[in-house]
Amino acid sequence: MVKVRVPATTANIGPGFDCLGIALDLYCYIEVEEIEKGLVIEGCDDKFKGEDNLIYKSMKRIFESASYSPRGIKIKVDSKIPISRGLGSSAACIIGGLLAANELVGRVYSKEEILNIATQIEGHPDNVTPALLGGMTAAIYERDRVYYNKIKVADRFKFYALIPQFTVSTEKARKVLPKVIDYKDAVFNIGRVSLLITSFIEGNDNIKIACRDKIHEDYRKELIRGFDTIKEKCLDLGSLAVFISGSGSTLMAIVDKENTDFKAKIEKDIYNFEGSWIVKEVNIDYEGAKIIK
Repeated sequence: MVKVRVPATTANIGPGFDCLGIALDLYCYIEVEEIEKGLVIEGCDDKFKGEDNLIYKSMKRIFESASYSPRGIKIKVDSKIPISRGLGSSAACIIGGLLAANELVGRVYSKEEILNIATQIEGHPDNVTPALLGGMTAAIYERDRVYYNKIKVADRFKFYALIPQFTVSTEKARKVLPKVIDYKDAVFNIGRVSLLITSFIEGNDNIKIACRDKIHEDYRKELIRGFDTIKEKCLDLGSLAVFISGSGSTLMAIVDKENTDFKAKIEKDIYNFEGSWIVKEVNIDYEGAKIIK
C-alpha cells in the first residue's frame, strides 16, 4: 500500500494569473493499493467512484506510460480540501494519483517529469507546482515542460482563507473571462505581479498595491456573492490584501502577523452573511506532496 499526502494550494494571487501559487497546510490523504481485480474507491461522493475519478485517471497516465498493468486498484481518499472552492482540490488529486502510481511502478519518473504530466492534465502549472514542491512558486509551461522558481515568503505575512458553502466551478470561472484583454490591463498586471513577488520576498507594504488585478478578478467576482462587501470588511480590519483564491469561491486575506485580532473580528462580521462563510487560518506548507507510508 502507498499513502500520499498532498497540500491544498491557492493560486493566481491577484495579478499572477495562471502562474503564481502557494501550498497550504490543508491536506488530501490518498491511500492506494493493488488488489486482485476491479476498481474500488472510498472516501468520496458516489459520483466520483468510477473510472472518471481524477486520482484514478492520473494514475492511468503513469501506468500506460510505464507499460504497467495492475490487476485491480483500491483508492481511499481522506481530504480536508473543500471541492470547487479554489483551493486546489483537483491539483491535489492529480499529484496524489501520479505519485502513488509512480511508487507502484517502481519510481520510474522524476519529480520534474511528474510535474510536466500533472500540468498536461491540469492545463496550467500554478496549482500543481506548489502542490508537488511546496512553498510559493512562479511557474510557466512551455514546449511540454514546466519552468519554475520557488519564492521565499517573508515571515511577516499570515494567510486567512474565507470559505463559503457555495461553490464556483473552474469551467464556469473560465467562461466569464474575456477572450481579449486591453493593452493597458496587460501592462497593469505585468507591473503588479513583478512588484508582488518582490513584496513577498521583502515583506513590505508594497503588497497592498501589488496584489491587484485587471485580468480575471473583475469578471470572476460576479460569481462570488458578497465579494465587494467582504473584501472591504477585510481591508477595514487591517488586511494588507485580499484576492480570489484560484477561480473561487474562496477569498484569501493576507494579514500582518502582528494583527492578532483579525480572525475573530472578521468571523464576527461575516457570521450571518449569505453563503455561510467560515474563516480558516492557513500556513504555507514548505514540504509539498510526499509519500508517508
